[in-house]
Amino acid sequence: MITRRWVAAGACGLLVTLAAGLFPAGAVAGEPVAKEAPKVELVLDVSGSMRAQDIDGQSRMSAAKQAFNEVLDAVPAEVQLGIRTLGAGYPGDDKNQGCKDTKQLYPVGPLNRTEAKTAVATLAPTGWTPIGPALLGAAEDLKGGDATRRIVLITDGEDTCAPLDPCEVAREIAAKGIHLVIDTLGLVPDAKTRSQLICIAEATGGTYTSVQHTAELSGRVRQLVDRAATPAVNPVATEGAEECRSAPELKPGLYSDRESFGQHRWYRVSVKPGQELRASASIGADRAVNNDYGILLRATTLSGREIVRGQEAGDGRTDLISSGLRYPKSGSGDDEDAEPAETVCLQVSNSFSAPAAVKTTPGMPVELTIDVVDGPDVASDVAAFGLGRGWWLIGVLVLTGFLAGLVWGWVSRWRIAVWRTN
Repeated sequence: MITRRWVAAGACGLLVTLAAGLFPAGAVAGEPVAKEAPKVELVLDVSGSMRAQDIDGQSRMSAAKQAFNEVLDAVPAEVQLGIRTLGAGYPGDDKNQGCKDTKQLYPVGPLNRTEAKTAVATLAPTGWTPIGPALLGAAEDLKGGDATRRIVLITDGEDTCAPLDPCEVAREIAAKGIHLVIDTLGLVPDAKTRSQLICIAEATGGTYTSVQHTAELSGRVRQLVDRAATPAVNPVATEGAEECRSAPELKPGLYSDRESFGQHRWYRVSVKPGQELRASASIGADRAVNNDYGILLRATTLSGREIVRGQEAGDGRTDLISSGLRYPKSGSGDDEDAEPAETVCLQVSNSFSAPAAVKTTPGMPVELTIDVVDGPDVASDVAAFGLGRGWWLIGVLVLTGFLAGLVWGWVSRWRIAVWRTN
């Protein structure tokens, strides 16, 4: 006789069998595929110029060591970190020898904080500035695998080992297609150093930062190491036009460009009926600028009629200023006879200016975010109904109140009449 206990036991056995077939030993349902740990190598300039005492009352080398100690304490556990130096070992005048002076101080791998700090503590400003050879060495240190790879170069001067141009080295690294990003930080940089470091960073899609204080150095390096652990989408390079009709057409995504002081750049976006365009633009002040500045992001039609605008202004020191806009295109994308997609012209303008001694080329970095999503359903969206048909809503509320008053008055009179009858 089959009992409930036998039925329950059979059901459990069936579930166990199915589970064994669906989830092999050692696997867990929904477990993500393990990704290779991100790799970062910090490349530190230890040349003789790092003796200069101009960062918070201490030498550049001391500031770098202090920043490194703080960074090493905060490195995420999943990051494989290494350290390479340039100019740390040869104090002589032989250029050929000095331009070979780069070595890996700490190998790329799981971080032993004590060992890494001890290695950094032994460094003393010594010789040349072979940035190009150091970048080649760092790229070799990080090779292999599909992990996110990042070089963070910290230096206080331009390369002294020409004709090996570090900017060309960075372009060669980028051309290999190994997705290695180089970020550069200039310690109290002069114009030539700034220009070279910007070129290196731009060649690989990295960033450049000018550093004047120890806290800035520590904070920025930590930020870049964290970024390697949680990589963001790299922007796609584009070039805006002087007018909309010749502007590039942008799809949803993240884009980078450069814009001179007081310049206007145009881009185009296609928006279908029933969709909503969401756009934002940010401009980074990567050099000294005058105190008053602003950014304008404007959407217009091809004929020049303004649709909507977003703008922001500031006063004082800034690193970044941003603005955004939203434009819902009326209509329904489900209607086959609906009007065609509209070309929306996006204009990015700035009102930055700079002292006469500041170079205006290349332009300041611009980051543009474009998204096109389904627009709000006015028929079902209460917020859209309230905003788009406010007078209808007021009318409905008034009519409802009027009818409620009539009903309440009738009920009150009926109750009084019944009370008098009794």
